[in-house]
Amino acid sequence: MANTYPEIQELLQQKADYQARLNLLPYDGSPEIKVQGEKQYIYIRKRVASRLTSEYVDVYSDSLYQTLLRNSRESRELKKQIRRIEKQLAQLGYAETELSARTMLNIDFARANMKASIYDQAVLEGVATTFPQTEDIIENGKVNGVTATDVQKILNLKHAWEFIMDKDVVAYPTDYSILCHIAQLVNEGFYTYGGRIRGVPVTIGGTSYVPPLPIEQVVKEQLADILQMKAEPVDVAIKLCLYCMKTQIFNDGNKRAAVIFANHYLIAKGGGLLVIPENHVPEFKRLLVAYYEDRDNGSISVFMREKCWKSF
Repeated sequence: MANTYPEIQELLQQKADYQARLNLLPYDGSPEIKVQGEKQYIYIRKRVASRLTSEYVDVYSDSLYQTLLRNSRESRELKKQIRRIEKQLAQLGYAETELSARTMLNIDFARANMKASIYDQAVLEGVATTFPQTEDIIENGKVNGVTATDVQKILNLKHAWEFIMDKDVVAYPTDYSILCHIAQLVNEGFYTYGGRIRGVPVTIGGTSYVPPLPIEQVVKEQLADILQMKAEPVDVAIKLCLYCMKTQIFNDGNKRAAVIFANHYLIAKGGGLLVIPENHVPEFKRLLVAYYEDRDNGSISVFMREKCWKSF
């Protein structure tokens, strides 16, 4: 199994990406037109268990019908790719890990709070959207009055959250490869290799702290040390989050990747969610600067446990 680890790792990430894209499709099924009187209506036909069902969509229009046809083709192709990957995983001897009831509940909890989590993260990044605008972008992929850059950031956050809520990904160990893939997702459209370790110097606004160039093996070892801590899951998650922010592992998107990476660990442990709430962002930023400059005396960890941790 050890020799096939990298291949299994890559296949699981591909499967999670396909599954996340499938989850983002608004309708799962084939469009059909029903005529009532002189009007035409569009329905989505799909099989649930052993029964065929029809779900009403809207009054017929050619553009809507063509969109749903494309949607249906994409859905079939994604499912085909998922089946292909599952077959390859089986040939490599991979078996799905049974998730605990608590972890499954945490996935549901994360999904129910995803819009609020993305909005809070957007505020932390200085994205100028209201919650209704953020919600519109998550649901429809666009909204009037918001820059293309901000829309892209929010959609990237959505894709990254979808990735870590995939059951296969939750079952996969929290490690450097997961972090890099999350960074790739949050940087999509901004950097060609957004998940690659930083190779250029960076500065951070508002602080005298200059993060040194990260060394991949050192980052892997320090992440492993944090993950082996004998502490409550929320404390480990906070440590992971802060380490990734301070190390500035990637060219950009470090805070976004750090929060989502910490939540991958926390969800797998059934430990809730860790997100900096909108109303606490100014205080968090002040404490983060002190943390960067090694003068916070542990106050940011206490703050995050008390103000940023959502349990259930």
